[in-house]
Amino acid sequence: MAFGLNRVELIGRLGADAEIVTLSNGTRIAKLRVATDESYVSKQSGERVDAQEWHQVVTFQQGLVAMFEKHGRKGRLVFVEGKLQTRRWRKEGEETDRFSTEIMVIPGSQVSFLDKPGTAAAGASADPTPAPASDDLPSLDESYPMAA
Repeated sequence: MAFGLNRVELIGRLGADAEIVTLSNGTRIAKLRVATDESYVSKQSGERVDAQEWHQVVTFQQGLVAMFEKHGRKGRLVFVEGKLQTRRWRKEGEETDRFSTEIMVIPGSQVSFLDKPGTAAAGASADPTPAPASDDLPSLDESYPMAA
């Protein structure tokens, strides 16, 4: 019997407008870059250090793709729930594989905008109501482009 839990929750800001990609079979996906911040005091210098981590977020769910296309603007504060997935791919002309670890927003996950529509950080107006994930997930075996 297999046992495990693969769950990710992030609160961060979109580093760019959501990227909507159409695959060769016509399926649309949304790709997001989400930045999370943290602060700590350096043991060596005693000074406060601000650090930022970037995360790739991907969803195949057409309802969320449409929502991100309309409301996913740079600077928006977003809550994302999903799972980690590592994908192997090869760049044309190279002999070695590359790996990308992404957060997949899957059925049963949740995405919410946490900022108020129309605020300076928000950029565009949006409904801050949580958007539950739906069950329209295609096969994940299909390779898709992701910015390196």
